[in-house]
Amino acid sequence: MNITRLAQRASSLRLSAIALAENMRNGSFKSLYRGQGIEFSDVREYLHGDTVRSIDWNVTARMGRAFIKQYEEDRELSVFLILDCSRSMELGSSLTRLEAATEAAALLLLACEHNAGAIGAVFFDGKIQFSCPPKAGRENSMMILSKLDKLTTIEESEKSDGSVLSNAIQGAAKLLKKRSLVFILSDFRSAKWEKPFAQLAQKHDVVAVRITDPSDTELAEMGTIPFYDAESKKKSVFPTLSRRFKAEWREANQKRTEQWKDFCAKHGASPLTLSTEEDAVIVLQRFFKQKAR
Repeated sequence: MNITRLAQRASSLRLSAIALAENMRNGSFKSLYRGQGIEFSDVREYLHGDTVRSIDWNVTARMGRAFIKQYEEDRELSVFLILDCSRSMELGSSLTRLEAATEAAALLLLACEHNAGAIGAVFFDGKIQFSCPPKAGRENSMMILSKLDKLTTIEESEKSDGSVLSNAIQGAAKLLKKRSLVFILSDFRSAKWEKPFAQLAQKHDVVAVRITDPSDTELAEMGTIPFYDAESKKKSVFPTLSRRFKAEWREANQKRTEQWKDFCAKHGASPLTLSTEEDAVIVLQRFFKQKAR
């Protein structure tokens, strides 16, 4: 790990994360700052106007007068990152999808730290590369940040073919002990992730961040070019000069995107697209501001 490079990157991202943290706090997520926590604290005598549902009937029967349960408010923000580092994420125009995703993940991590929240993560390609449960503290944040820093320089021999997005989502669900704000940063070019995604969204606030690139919509005109899918090993020949091919390419991408957005909305998740040509700070700030409204 290049300590100097990591420190410089963390410093520049931290400045942007401070503003982002405020927007994150104002976002309308159920995970953030609940009115009544889940931790039982004590009992007190019933007062006029208290809800009957809070009465502790055991203590009331024993004392001969009404007592209600009190709860300690749980105000800790818990954020979890699910980051795709599969081979399809290595492609991109100005930045690779993986570089765009890691920068966004670092911003979210530092914003959460600024809010004194707990943060956990799972990184995956064809297998789970790293995972840790949510934990508060600068030491934990720097550990995850260092893991993020290594993702874009990982050796070819250490990479695994395919994408286990479904396994990563299932693993996250097992690590999360309370309702959390979960960010899934991926191109979603994987199979069988829908069911675990829907189950995760039932219990947590899920933000699906689809990492896109201009090549998703328009390929460069290079004639008839052979293409190779590094994950599936499939080979194809694309006539990039053909008007019909270019139209079908755009339509296929638009259809996939619309289906993905509809699926997220159906299951209560928030869809967000982040292009490799966009500034992650601006995109995330705009997203949280829209949620606040």
